[in-house]
Amino acid sequence: MAHNQHHKGAKHNCLFPSPVIAPLLLSFLSPAIYNYDAQGEEELSLQIGDTVHILETYEGWYRGHRLRRKSKKGIFPACYIHLKEATVEGSGQKETVIPTELPLVQEVTTTLREWASIWRDLYVGDKREMFNSVRDMIYDLIEWRSQILSGTLPQDELTELKQKVTSKIDYGNKYLDLDLVVRDKDGNILDPELTSTVNLFRAHEAASKQIEDRIQEEKSQKQNIDLSRQAKFASTPAFALFVTLKNVVCKIGEDAEVLMSLYDPVESKFISENYLVKWSSSGLVKDIDQLHNLRAVFTDLGSEDLKREKISFVCQIVRVGRMELRDNNTKKLTSGLRRPFGVAVMDVTDIITGKMDDEDKQHFIPFQPVAGENDFLQTVINKVIAAKEVNHKGQGLWVTLKLLPGDIHQIRKDFPHLVDRSTAVARKMGFPEIIMPGDVRNDIYVTLVQGEFDKGSKTTPKNVEVTMSVYDEDGKKLENVIFPGAGDEGILEYKSVIYYQVKQPRWFETIKVAIPIEDVNRSHLRFTFRHRSSQDSKDKSEKIFALSFVKLMRYDGTTLRDGEHDLIVYKAEAKKLEDSSLYLNLPATKLELEEKGYSATGKSTLNLGNCTISKDSFQISTLVCSTKLTQNVDLLGLLKWRSNTSLLQQNLCQLMKVEGGEVVKFLQDTLDALFNIMMENSDSDTFDTLVFDALVFIIGLIADRKFQHFNPVLETYIRKHFSATLAYTKLTKVLKNYVENAEKLTEQLLKAMKALEYIFKFIVRSRVLFNQLYENKGEADFMESLRNLFTSFNDMMNSNSENTGMVKGAALKYIPTIVNDVKLVFDPKELSKLFTEFILKVPLGRLVKQKLDCLIDIVHSDLFTQHDCREILLPLMTDQLKFHLEKREELKACCQLLSDILEVLYRKDVGPTQWHVQIIMEKLLRTVNRTVISMGRESPHI
Repeated sequence: MAHNQHHKGAKHNCLFPSPVIAPLLLSFLSPAIYNYDAQGEEELSLQIGDTVHILETYEGWYRGHRLRRKSKKGIFPACYIHLKEATVEGSGQKETVIPTELPLVQEVTTTLREWASIWRDLYVGDKREMFNSVRDMIYDLIEWRSQILSGTLPQDELTELKQKVTSKIDYGNKYLDLDLVVRDKDGNILDPELTSTVNLFRAHEAASKQIEDRIQEEKSQKQNIDLSRQAKFASTPAFALFVTLKNVVCKIGEDAEVLMSLYDPVESKFISENYLVKWSSSGLVKDIDQLHNLRAVFTDLGSEDLKREKISFVCQIVRVGRMELRDNNTKKLTSGLRRPFGVAVMDVTDIITGKMDDEDKQHFIPFQPVAGENDFLQTVINKVIAAKEVNHKGQGLWVTLKLLPGDIHQIRKDFPHLVDRSTAVARKMGFPEIIMPGDVRNDIYVTLVQGEFDKGSKTTPKNVEVTMSVYDEDGKKLENVIFPGAGDEGILEYKSVIYYQVKQPRWFETIKVAIPIEDVNRSHLRFTFRHRSSQDSKDKSEKIFALSFVKLMRYDGTTLRDGEHDLIVYKAEAKKLEDSSLYLNLPATKLELEEKGYSATGKSTLNLGNCTISKDSFQISTLVCSTKLTQNVDLLGLLKWRSNTSLLQQNLCQLMKVEGGEVVKFLQDTLDALFNIMMENSDSDTFDTLVFDALVFIIGLIADRKFQHFNPVLETYIRKHFSATLAYTKLTKVLKNYVENAEKLTEQLLKAMKALEYIFKFIVRSRVLFNQLYENKGEADFMESLRNLFTSFNDMMNSNSENTGMVKGAALKYIPTIVNDVKLVFDPKELSKLFTEFILKVPLGRLVKQKLDCLIDIVHSDLFTQHDCREILLPLMTDQLKFHLEKREELKACCQLLSDILEVLYRKDVGPTQWHVQIIMEKLLRTVNRTVISMGRESPHI
C-alpha cells in the first residue's frame, strides 16, 4: 500500500491551533505509509516506514515525534500513517512505547528493520551471494509475518509457523554476525530480569548449539527437510496418512468399487485396510452426501513404516455388473458380479518420510486397466510398480495427501478441520507401536490368497466366485461382522472378484472380520465356491459346488495362528453343505488332516462322513489384531489362571519367557491377572514373590527401548484401572526381603531397583485407594513399614560386602525416582530426614558421582521446592559439596548440583529463600573461589 511518492502538504490552511489540541488517552505507534515533506517549522517530515509516536490529535492532523528522534516533535496529516495500538511505559527519558501486538510479530518487525539496513550495505558493497541469501530470508519473514497477522491459521499451523520464524531469525542473526537471541523452548525471548543467570547461560548454550546444527544442515544441502517438522514426528510414536479423494476420471460404464490402501512393493504385501468408495455408473460417488467429502485417514503407522524402502498408495477398481463389458443387453445377463477393472499406483515414500509436504497439491495417479479378463489385480499392481510410466490416456484418480503426527485420538484433537467423525479410518494391518489400555480391538484379517479348481464336466475352467461368511457352531450366520473396507458398513457375506475361465485364480483380497469377543470361540469362517455364468438363466441353476471352513479358536484355547492356511475343499450335495454340524468335526486344513493320520496327497478323493475331500485346493492367510485374544499358550494360561490353579506357579514362571510384544499387547489383562492372584491369596504369601518378579519383568519390558512408548499405558493403568487396595503391604514386604538379603538375591534386587519407580507408584496408588475406602485405617503400620524399608536400604548401603557394589549404585540412581510419589502418602519432612540418613550411609570415597547425581535428582524433585524439606536437605547438600570440592572430586557433577540448587532458589514459587542463599554463601563461597583459582582458565568448568 505504501506509494513511494512525495505528497506535498497541499492547502493545509488549518495550522494546528494549540488551544484545542486533544490529548490521546490511548497511545498509538504508527508507521508512515507515504513520504511527507514538512512545509514549516511546526511540521514533521516523514519517510515511508518511519514509526511515529502520536501524542495529540485534531481534525485530521496528528502531533507527535519519530521514535528514532524523540526531541523533534511536530504535526503531520493523519492520512499519511497507519495506526497501531501501543502502550507507553515510563516517562521522559525513560519512556518506552510497546506495540500491543504479538511479541513475535514485534520481533519480526524489528529484525526486518535491522536486516534491511545491512541488506542495503551488502548491495552497495556488491556482496551478491550474501545479498541474495538475506533477501530470501527477508521475503520469508515478510510472508510469515502476514500469515500470523491474518489470524486465520489453525492453532497447530500457527505453532509450527512460530517455530519456523524464530528458527529463521536466529539463523539469520548468526549468518549476519549479530547478537544471539536467547529463548525458552516455546521460542519466546527470555527476559533477563525474570530469568536466573544459570538458566540464561544454559539457554544460551542450547541456542548456540541449535544454530550451529542448523548451519551444518544448510551446508549439507538439506534445506528440504524442515527441522521443526522432523522434531514433531520424532516425538510421537504414531502417525497417519490423510487422503482426500477428489475425483475418479475413468470410463467404467457400470457401478464400481474403488479400494484404496497402502502397499509395500518390496514385500509385495498390503500394509493397511482398504478405504472403500462406491462409485456409480454416472461417474459420481454413489452416496451423494459424500460428494466433496471423500476423506480417509490411514492410521497406526510407526517408525518401522518409516524404515520401509518404499511405500505405495494403491487403488484397485472393481466393477460390479455383468461378466463381460462388451456384451450388449439383448440376452438376459447376470448382474452384480464383481469383476477386475484396473489399478492406479502412486509412490508415497517421500510423503511418508516427510521429504514432500504440500497438502493442497492435487496428485494425479494414472490408471492402468487389466489387460484381459483373467489378469489378476495383484499382478497388475506389481507390473505398474515395475513400469517406468503408464499409458493412462488421461484416466486416473485425483487425490491430496498429508502426513499427520499422532494416533487417531490425537489427530482428531489437533486437526479437527481435516479429520472429523465422518472421516473414514483405515487401520494398519497389525498393531500400532503403542496400545492404550482403553483401545479394545478384536480384528481378524482374512486374505483370500489363491485356489485351484478342476473344470469338472465343463469344457472350460470355471468362473469361480468365493463367498465368505461367519457362522457359529449351531449353524447361525453372524450379521454385520465382515468389513470389506473402511468407510463401508458391516455386511452379511463377502463375494470375491471373479476371474473368467481361470483354473488357478489368485485373489489377494483382504477382508476384516470383527467378531464380538464372547463369540470368537464358537465361530468359524465358511467359504463356499460357486461357478458364475454370464447368462442369468444358466447362472440361477448353478449351485455351490464345494466348501472350505476354518475355526477361529484352536483346541488349546489360543487363536488361529497368523500366516497361510491350506484349507481342505469339501464336496457334497449343496443341501448338505449348508449344515454346519456335518462338517464342523472334520479337519479344516491339510495340516490337521495329516495330524489325524490321513495322507493329504495320493488318492484323488477321500470320503469323510457325508463329505468328500476334493482334489481342488484353496489357500487363505490370516492375521489376528486383538487386544483380547492371544496366540501364546503360556500367556493364556496366566490370563485364565482361575481355570487351573494347580498350574499357577508354573504359569507365573513361564510368563518371563513370553515374547515382550505379546505381553505388552495384553498389558492391562496381564496386570489385572497378577493383582487378582495376589489379592485372592491375601492370607498366604505363596505367590507374592512370583507375582512381584512378574511385575518387575513387565516394568522392565516397558523400560526397554523397543517398548518405551508403553510408559503412558502403564501410567494410565495405574491411574484409572488399578484397584488392588492391599497390594501395598505385599509389595513392600517382598521388596524389604530382597533388600535385607542383598548379598544372596543380588540379581533379583538389581532388577527390582530398575523397576523401583513403578513398584512405588503401585504401592502409593494402592495405599491411596485403601485410604479412600477405609479412611486412614492402618496408617501407623504403613508408615512403620516404609521406615523399616528405608532402614534396610541404609543397612545395605553401610555393608562392606563386595558383591553389592552394583546394587548400591542402582539404589542411588533409582531411589530419587520414588520421592514424588511417596510424598503423597508419607510426611515430606520425615522423608527428607530418611533420605539424608541414606546419603550419609554411602561409604566414603566410593560411588561419589552416583551420590552427587542422586542429590541432583532430589533437587529436581518436589521435595526440594518445599521450604521445610529444604531446611533439612540443604545443609546435607552444602556439606557434601564442600567436602568434594575441597578434594577436587567430580567437579562437573558438583558444578551441576550447585547451579541446580541456585536455579530452584531463584524461583518465586518455592517459599522464602533468602536464608538458604545465605547458608550457601557462608558455607561454599570461599570453597568455590579457591576451587576456581586452582582450576585454571583452560578448564571446561570455568
